[in-house]
Amino acid sequence: MSRTIYLTGEAKSPTNNPITSQWGLFFIGLVVDTETHVIHAADCTATLTLTVEFVRELLVGRSLLEDDVLVESITDRYHGSSQRALAAAVRSAAAKYRDLSADPAS
Repeated sequence: MSRTIYLTGEAKSPTNNPITSQWGLFFIGLVVDTETHVIHAADCTATLTLTVEFVRELLVGRSLLEDDVLVESITDRYHGSSQRALAAAVRSAAAKYRDLSADPAS
């Protein structure tokens, strides 16, 4: 049985950001190991490939349960116009993950 799940996080991006005009919201998609809580893969609705690669570097290999640490890393290292949206999307995904982990039916 696979130990990974896929989940998303979303947040509003700035109105002047191309992400907003192209997708409406900023989304991240994460593949997370449910035993270790480690993010195995990440993608996002960035318009530049370099941004997606950098977001992956920030998230992959880290625990989704440590969203304060993830957001601190985003704040310290990611200085694109969607910084707040990225941080909020990570928080959104972490909240969904906690809800899934707490659900006895899952």
